[in-house]
Amino acid sequence: MRQTTPPINTPASSDVPPITSKVRLLRGDRVLWIIIPILLLLSVLVVYSSVANLAYRTGASNGTVGDLFLTHLMHIAAGVVVLFVVYLLGSKIYYTFSLPAYLICLGLTILTYFVGQETNDAARSIKIGSFGLQPSELLKAATVLLLARQLDRKKDVIEKLKILPSFNPLKWIGKPALRKQWKIIKEGSFPILAPIVFSCGAVIYAHNSSALLIFAVGFLMLYIGRVHWRELLKLIVLVIAAGSLYIGLGIGRSSTALNRISGFVEDKPWAARVSELSDSDKAMIAIHDGGVTGMGAGRSVMRARLTHPESDYIFAVFIEEYGSIMAFVLLTMYMWIFLRAIHLFRRSEWLFGGLLVMGLATLVTAQAFLHVMVSLSLFPETGQNLPLISRGGSSMLCMGAIFGAILGVARQIENGTLLPPDRGESETGSTKL
Repeated sequence: MRQTTPPINTPASSDVPPITSKVRLLRGDRVLWIIIPILLLLSVLVVYSSVANLAYRTGASNGTVGDLFLTHLMHIAAGVVVLFVVYLLGSKIYYTFSLPAYLICLGLTILTYFVGQETNDAARSIKIGSFGLQPSELLKAATVLLLARQLDRKKDVIEKLKILPSFNPLKWIGKPALRKQWKIIKEGSFPILAPIVFSCGAVIYAHNSSALLIFAVGFLMLYIGRVHWRELLKLIVLVIAAGSLYIGLGIGRSSTALNRISGFVEDKPWAARVSELSDSDKAMIAIHDGGVTGMGAGRSVMRARLTHPESDYIFAVFIEEYGSIMAFVLLTMYMWIFLRAIHLFRRSEWLFGGLLVMGLATLVTAQAFLHVMVSLSLFPETGQNLPLISRGGSSMLCMGAIFGAILGVARQIENGTLLPPDRGESETGSTKL
């Protein structure tokens, strides 16, 4: 019998998969993979320019400008390592370890008040060798992580769930009513409210603005998670009442917050000497001097006048050196992060992953715009860093974990592995590169 050689099927050039599809490691949202390095590069440039004031104020205790700048580069490198580690873990790992991670961050934040180092009349960091860890920075991300998990677990009953008891005491009369109210707190809303309440309570004594930020992000997540608007309104009323009591009793740094608010609304003569101006006033001068195109890299004048130009007011230094056009581009990138999160949320088949991305992106964007509003004298001083730009080891580590989680969810969405556990198809922690 005659044998014939089977024809060799040569695929058309259009059918040959590109080499990059097999070796590309940075899967997920390509826009974010571009934005993150740009922000880190800008951080290198602006921190190098603004860190001289820190070296002058601290003297030999923190080293020279070169030493401080090298420390910042090491913090960036550590943040990038954390980003890739979290990116490779997968959403099932995030979900599984959300509660332990939250409890560790909450415990460290509370521990700071007993063994932490004081900064600006408040214990803020725990000394680990030469590194000062601020657990409150990590707690913000951990709160979003746990809240996303709790909302996902309650997704089937969330629209009918009462997250707070009735404000009418008459409805509490009688044992059946009391048992019902206790059930609401213990079994219904407690798992949802606990992350927000405990986190705000842990940080408010030393970080008023962080407590405000945590509540705002948590409130948005409750709204996205379909909590009924009447329950959200009750929560706002309760928070306003608690905040008024907190300020009225002078607890924690409430007096500092009042002083900042009064200084913010006070009408000051601009003819005052620079030494008598607040940091917000000096930031406005820096923004004015920067104009449209800026004074040029390394030519900021107000960096020597501001108290923390490398962190709390780095946006003002950025405008002074690079101008308002570049500042607009910078703000656009932060807004783009939020818009990409919305896109990922809509594509997510697992509510936990979608809520996690939205919560973390909202945290980054809200913190960025809060920092900018302070520099523009649109909000009282808060001390919030500009994400991925300001100098700070804890902030860089936290941002690395945040963007690692966002990109990790994006990678799973691209691979089609971001599925609810009840469908039995979710990722087991292995990574498909």
